[in-house]
Amino acid sequence: MNHANLIASNTSVKDVNTTCCYCGVGCGVTATVGHNKIIGVKGNSAHPANKGKLCVKGSALHETQDFSDRLLQPMVSGAPSSWEEAIALGAQKFKDTINTYGPDSVAFYLSGQLLTEDYYIANKLMKGFIGSGNVDTNSRLCMASAVVAHKRAFGEDIVPGCYEDLEKTDVILLVGSNMAYTHPVVYQRIVKAKKSRPTLKVVVLDPRKTPTCDIADIHLPIRPGSDAFFFNGLLSYLATEKKLDTQYIEKYCDNFEQTLSAAQSQVSNTAQAAIMCDTDEKSIVSVYSLFANSNTAVTVFSQGINQSSSGVDKGNAIINCHLATGKIGREGAAPFSITGQPNAMGGREVGGLATQLAAHMNMGDNTAHKIVEDFWQAPNLAKTEGLKAVDMFKAVHEGKIKAIWIMATNPVVTMPDANFVREALRRCETVIVSDCIGNTDTAKEADIVFPATTWGEKTGTVTNSERCISLQKGFLTAPGEAKHDWQILAEFAQAMGFNEGFNYQSPAEIFREHAALSGYRNNGTRCFDISALANLDDHDYFNLKPTYWPVSNNPTTSNKRLFRDGHYYTANRRAQLVAVTAQFPKAVPRNGDLMMNTGRIRDQWHTMGRTGSSSKLVSHTDEPYIDMHPQNATLLGIKPGDLAELSNRNAHYFGRVNVTDSVRLGEIFVPIHWNDNVASSSRADALVNAITDPLCGQPEFKHTPVTAKAFQPAWQGFMLTTTAVTPPSRYWSKILLQQGFKYRLADTTPVTDWPRWVREQFPNIEQWSEVLDSHNQHYKAVGYVEDAVVITLTISPSNTIAEENSWLENQLGQLCDSGNRFAILAGRPNNGLEDAGKIICSCYQMGEKTITEAINAGHNTTEKLGEKLKCGTNCGSCIPELNALIGNAAQPVEGSVQPA
Repeated sequence: MNHANLIASNTSVKDVNTTCCYCGVGCGVTATVGHNKIIGVKGNSAHPANKGKLCVKGSALHETQDFSDRLLQPMVSGAPSSWEEAIALGAQKFKDTINTYGPDSVAFYLSGQLLTEDYYIANKLMKGFIGSGNVDTNSRLCMASAVVAHKRAFGEDIVPGCYEDLEKTDVILLVGSNMAYTHPVVYQRIVKAKKSRPTLKVVVLDPRKTPTCDIADIHLPIRPGSDAFFFNGLLSYLATEKKLDTQYIEKYCDNFEQTLSAAQSQVSNTAQAAIMCDTDEKSIVSVYSLFANSNTAVTVFSQGINQSSSGVDKGNAIINCHLATGKIGREGAAPFSITGQPNAMGGREVGGLATQLAAHMNMGDNTAHKIVEDFWQAPNLAKTEGLKAVDMFKAVHEGKIKAIWIMATNPVVTMPDANFVREALRRCETVIVSDCIGNTDTAKEADIVFPATTWGEKTGTVTNSERCISLQKGFLTAPGEAKHDWQILAEFAQAMGFNEGFNYQSPAEIFREHAALSGYRNNGTRCFDISALANLDDHDYFNLKPTYWPVSNNPTTSNKRLFRDGHYYTANRRAQLVAVTAQFPKAVPRNGDLMMNTGRIRDQWHTMGRTGSSSKLVSHTDEPYIDMHPQNATLLGIKPGDLAELSNRNAHYFGRVNVTDSVRLGEIFVPIHWNDNVASSSRADALVNAITDPLCGQPEFKHTPVTAKAFQPAWQGFMLTTTAVTPPSRYWSKILLQQGFKYRLADTTPVTDWPRWVREQFPNIEQWSEVLDSHNQHYKAVGYVEDAVVITLTISPSNTIAEENSWLENQLGQLCDSGNRFAILAGRPNNGLEDAGKIICSCYQMGEKTITEAINAGHNTTEKLGEKLKCGTNCGSCIPELNALIGNAAQPVEGSVQPA
């Protein structure tokens, strides 16, 4: 019986400490479990990453365990299969392809959702035994730039700082990071630190005014892609103002003169920096002065830096400023690349990228090849780099890669030029997908689908953004025939004939091997060394406490903060400053194009496979949208709440327009999460050009010219149903409710007979109540089965948005007697109750109207709102929006009675 079954077999209620499966913060979670169900979750106060706090996604982990469309058995060509048949067929397809076309005709595409043990076996199988470097990961889409920047500067992919530095520093620069939404728990740690120590200064560099700016002392809305100009300008400023740490540079660094010369040749003064960054010089000087005159500073950079055609150089431009001032290796002083996914770091450790070998060793290094070859006993070890993600799918499209296995990720939604990726998979001779969800956009293109376990069912380690290794514990029995990814890989390897080296019986055994390899012939030459953990027995592994690497001497010894001694991991053990020639993004807008920026929203994760199954998480932002500047909206004839269509590369994105000055003129922002299961055409990455950084292969997601136009429907409306459907309208978005689904609908083609239209979609409805105006523009219908409401449809003309309310949503699936049917048809309760409005606080389902009423009644601070309504008191993710509502609300009327 495996570890998960041991826990699940005990039906008494118990608490299990584990780790969250979402962002790179790596929060500790305590799950309360009973009868093979998660009863509830809370933050683990003993975990150093979150100290008991969870964001709204983490707080809802127990609500997203029983998600729809769970894959329960292997599928071959769309039909159920046995494991034996599916594994044998997949392995034979790979063997035949390799025998005919060579090892580079096959590939693995992995994910930061995998555990380190899964990653380790996948990398070992492809690079060590199949003999190809063609194993890459979706971390290529988010962290590859930082990886190469670290390696150029430090000699290895090392994040030198920790979360604690953000609480101890004098200045925080948040660059290209909407941390309030993407890493909410770390953001709340900064909020708390700033409240207790108001001298802490926070600067946000971002073209958008995001919720993160809620705590910013300075927000610089710099030109998209101008970050390297900004930091080259900072380096020039530091030299001019004599704020360099010349002793540190002389003792520990190389290439300073060349680096400074390159910076000065591009951005020699603050006026020039302001021009290149398209912002005012006074603000530039203020930020430069803060960095220069503060003893400590942390620069946190994320996807706004990484997802660029010159992301590596941007990362090095940041690191250059820290090295030149000695703001590294000390408490509160570090360049800090914050990771996107829960185990992007773990994947980098084991060589999950096509450009790495294993244990932070490099492809192309003969010594490293010999170390890994001997340790693995793998004479067929790949000696050259494989194809990076974008090039990998190009090779699939061209027929050079004829078999690909995609694990725990959804590239038909997440890759740039995503329609091209879909076409590539359709051309591919053999596509294997392993996932917990059976109907992802990618799984639909697979020949073979393996059902994999998911969070709460599988055990293994993950490494967060601050190099902290934590255990995700399996405490539930997996449904159906789902298996762990490491088990699937091991069985696949054995079916290919690689019996030696893949006879693993547990994830603990794999971890011990991974840890041993990190220390094998290391002798201090590689920073990544966790060899002190190589002898953990199964009990100690399954109770592993959060541990920071490196840890090479004693399992209880860990290093949160690196480079304190000025010792780096380059050939000469000195840090390398890198001369950076700053560049703007490659794609240039033409003919009135708008520049599209993409990113995450607060309550959803990636392609919504898990988080989309929680109506609570969906409620905050329930529809694809477009943030657009007021002047651009006016030019396009778009009003707030209108639909618009974006297009590029023969792909289209539909979204509801938010008219806002939070984006710059000529720029728009769209979220990345929607897929073809929840919207008719709102996969944002299908519009993104497949332009990559030549040094690391990371795509430029943040800067895509798109054509925008108003979507002018002949009609629009919304529909509530108890079952999922695919509406016959050009635009639709599906929104999960507690009782069913809500659809927003719009189309350019008029409907001449609405009663016929709705009956064709729902032929099994027994009874209808409906009303239609004489011009066939306004239409309402309610369908009943055995007196229960199973469908409502509300249609309005093109220039009117049909009004929705939560009361009507709550009637779905409920029995309705004849006396209440008019209220259902009218969409309003007989008692005249007001709707609570747009959900602001997901944790407590608190709506905007309710919050605004409380503010106007005198509860005009976040603390008072928390006392009155609880909003903002759980995860804190909604606090920036609460502050915005407080700022916008009218002052209380003089003499008004304040509630107790």
